[in-house]
Amino acid sequence: MTFLDEVLLDGIIDTLKLIPFLFLTYLLMEFIEHKASDRAEEFMKRAGKLAPVAGGLLGIVPQCGISASAANLYTGRIVSMGTLIAVFLSASDEMLPLMIGGGVPFLTLLPILLGKTAIGILAGLTVDLFVRRKEPHINVDEICEHDRCHCEKGVLHSAIHHTLTISLFLLLVTLAINALVFFIGEDAIAGVMYGKPVISHVIAAVIGLVPNCAASVALTQFWLDGFITLGTMLAGLLPGAGVGLLVLFRVNRHEKENFLIVGILLAVGILAGILTDVTGLSSLLSV
Repeated sequence: MTFLDEVLLDGIIDTLKLIPFLFLTYLLMEFIEHKASDRAEEFMKRAGKLAPVAGGLLGIVPQCGISASAANLYTGRIVSMGTLIAVFLSASDEMLPLMIGGGVPFLTLLPILLGKTAIGILAGLTVDLFVRRKEPHINVDEICEHDRCHCEKGVLHSAIHHTLTISLFLLLVTLAINALVFFIGEDAIAGVMYGKPVISHVIAAVIGLVPNCAASVALTQFWLDGFITLGTMLAGLLPGAGVGLLVLFRVNRHEKENFLIVGILLAVGILAGILTDVTGLSSLLSV
C-alpha cells in the first residue's frame, strides 16, 4: 500500500462513511429542538435511568458513527453521561467484522460482545448514580454558538452546516493519525506491548483512545495474531470509542466533563482487561 492509498484515500473513505450518521444525528437534534423539545424532555425524564441499557445495546453496532452520534446527543443533553459511557464502552467499532473475517468461533465471539456490552451498561448505570447530571434539556443552541452558524435559517440548513463543519475537522485529524500509523508501523506498536502484563493493558487503553477506527483494527489484529492477550485487547477496545471522543471534544465545551469521561473509560478498560487475564478468561476464550 502506498502513502496515497493508506493515508489519504483511507482517511477520505473513513470520513465519508461517517457523514450520513452525523447528518441524521444533527437533523434529529434540530427537529427535537424546533418541533418536539417538550415531549423529548418528558420522555427522557421517564426513561433516563434505563437509558444506559439502551446505549450499551446500541453500541454493539459496528459503526464509528454510533459513538459520534452519542457524543452529539450528550452535548445537546438529550442523553446522560452514563448513557454516553455505555455507548463508548460497548462500541465494537471494527472489532466485529475483523473477528468474523478472521474466523473467530461464534462461542468465542459472543461472550466477548456480551461482556463488552455488560461492562458498558454496568459502568453507565453506575456513572448516572454517582455523577450528578443536569436535568435533560435540548441544547442545540450551544452547538450552534460553538460553530458560529445560524440555526434560525431552518432545521435542514443548520444540520448541513454542523455536518460539514465536524466532517472537515474529522478528516484532518484522521489524515494525521493515518500518517502516524503509516510511518511507525503496527509491528513496532505490537512489540512495545508483547509480554508485559499491566503495562500492556495501560498502553492498549491509551491506544484505544486514538479517535480513529485504526486503533480497534490494530488491537483486534494483534490479538488474532497472538501478539497480545484477550485482556490486553479488551483494555484497548473498551475505551476505544472511535471518533466519538473526537466529536465530544469538538462539540462539548465543558472540558472538565470531557476529561472525566476519558478518565472513566481508561479506568474501566484497564481494570476489566487485567481482571480478564487474572481470572483466566483469556485462555478460555482463545482463538
